[in-house]
Amino acid sequence: MRTLVLNAGYEPVSVVSDRRALLLVATGKASVLEDGDAPMHSPTRAWGRPLVILLHQYVRVPHADAAAVSRKGVLRRDGHRCAYCGAHATTVDHVHPRSRGGQNTWENLVACCLRCNSAKADRSLDALGWRLRVVPTRPCGVQWRLRELERPAPAWEGWLQFAA
Repeated sequence: MRTLVLNAGYEPVSVVSDRRALLLVATGKASVLEDGDAPMHSPTRAWGRPLVILLHQYVRVPHADAAAVSRKGVLRRDGHRCAYCGAHATTVDHVHPRSRGGQNTWENLVACCLRCNSAKADRSLDALGWRLRVVPTRPCGVQWRLRELERPAPAWEGWLQFAA
């Protein structure tokens, strides 16, 4: 089970295991905002299973200004959809080819299906007469910083709207 940890200002900080969340609550560092259905049992006591907890003290979280460029990140940003035809993407393509001076940047990389990637090869979009379906940009936001928020638990929905 996963537990959403909110900072003292109700900003999502991380997602931890329910055991770690219970430890934070038991030591007085956090309080439970929402409990789950199934309790957790110790030899002498039953505890409510925390789904969302709030830290009592504000924790400064260092945020990187720029997410590192990676194949996995580009596919995740584009939703595994080809930037040229919209089919399921399994590869990454340079909009401006590397052989012609293209760089490995968020703005130059797009998710691409194998068919379009092979057809494009090292040519430019103008030479092929193709257009991008989406404009590649640098990802940002809380959902990007915390990977666990890609598939949020239904109980977190009300708490994540504060972070938007």
